[in-house]
Amino acid sequence: MVPADEGGGLMRADLLCETIAGLDEALTAVDAFDRALAAGLLRPQPAQAAGLTELARAVEGTPLAARVAEAAEKAADGAASEDQFVALAAARTALLGSVHDALMTRVEEATGRSGSEESVPAPGGQQAVNLLAAARSWLSDLARSGWQGIDHDVVSGSAQVVSAMLPDPALRRLATLLDGFSAELAASCPGAALERIPARRWADLWSRAMLLTLPGAADVPMTGTATGRLLPLGVDLQEHATAAQAQVHAVFEPADGAAPRLVRAGVSVPKPDTVVGAGVWQLLRPHMSLLAAVSEGRSMDLVGMPVTAEGDLVWSDEHARPSEPADAFATARVALPTATDAATAPLDRHPARIAVPVFLEGYAAQKGDDTLTFTVAGHPLAVDTDRIPTAGPLTPDAVAASGACIGLLRWDAGTYRVQPLAVETTVRKKAVAIHAGGWAGGTTDKAGVKAEKAATDAVAVLRERAGRLLRK
Repeated sequence: MVPADEGGGLMRADLLCETIAGLDEALTAVDAFDRALAAGLLRPQPAQAAGLTELARAVEGTPLAARVAEAAEKAADGAASEDQFVALAAARTALLGSVHDALMTRVEEATGRSGSEESVPAPGGQQAVNLLAAARSWLSDLARSGWQGIDHDVVSGSAQVVSAMLPDPALRRLATLLDGFSAELAASCPGAALERIPARRWADLWSRAMLLTLPGAADVPMTGTATGRLLPLGVDLQEHATAAQAQVHAVFEPADGAAPRLVRAGVSVPKPDTVVGAGVWQLLRPHMSLLAAVSEGRSMDLVGMPVTAEGDLVWSDEHARPSEPADAFATARVALPTATDAATAPLDRHPARIAVPVFLEGYAAQKGDDTLTFTVAGHPLAVDTDRIPTAGPLTPDAVAASGACIGLLRWDAGTYRVQPLAVETTVRKKAVAIHAGGWAGGTTDKAGVKAEKAATDAVAVLRERAGRLLRK
């Protein structure tokens, strides 16, 4: 909720609680296909054939209808070709894309912000067709075996394909997806022994990978450059055992006076699994000066920064320099309500990809045993405290005691949720702002300093061991 007298309007939290027509039906068709895929399409049973038919019916009346109907029929007979598996993946992706669009339309109505009228250009370019075909063949074998039928022989079929793809920058996006997907499947073998199958997740990864095997699908076209002022809102940090990514969400004000728009700037790095918590920042900092600006509460001046149609800045420190102080909450109150949301590329139209910056205040927080809820204008909004990183000073308790919040509006498990990026709260009778990315550029906080020192020691030991191995 953004008070009108502070430059904003009222967020319609009630709209986020209302049912969206057709949403459940689309997700039911997706789930039906996912169940068929889980059991495998080598010798489909009647229940699987019914799931395939339901997917085909869900795209009737669309340009995909004829191809998907044929693919569903062939798959139900256990005779689907690789091209027909691609058609099924496309149908599933299109259905989830329609869910994404419906959810984003509701978000735009609730926030009062308009989406970008620009369209994302169709990808183009040439890639190694033989490697794409090899990846498509492995994914087709997965579909035939199903998640219940996977074993190490099936899963290991991706190894040579991934190894051949990784050296080629144009194929690295697909190679990384296949590598992570196959590692996850390998850790779950044999599939017949699994008590629980993450059917939606694995079908998401399978469908996305299958479509990325189409030549040019993984291309990310640049649509221009950005010159103007960048006003950071907050940092979304994602950490895994062997990698970390920081994504800065910001409002960009073009120098030519055009309307402000929402943009993102991200940096990803590999990391040792011994580097955790605040230690990841020292791996990320050298690659992006923006992280220091976020910690210092500064804006940045951009000159000719490459940007995609989706609003992703292809960050280069050569095109940026620190500028004047800029309070994130002032940006959220004044600039955010007038900013235009970025466009979404076709393959990125998925409910899980929704992450829309919002500003809330005047809410009441209710904390349960494992849950936290904001009541906004009389309507509940779940808070996703699991996404708060340990690599910063922001904690669930600070969020529960807050009076204002900058966050990312997401959709998960059938409901909208807000992921806090920063909050305003009271500490020792003093109003303070606490940011999830508060330690991004360095910190004097005791916990942060201790974690950084431990990470420095771990990295030093690993470098020394690596040097010893190279010398041998």
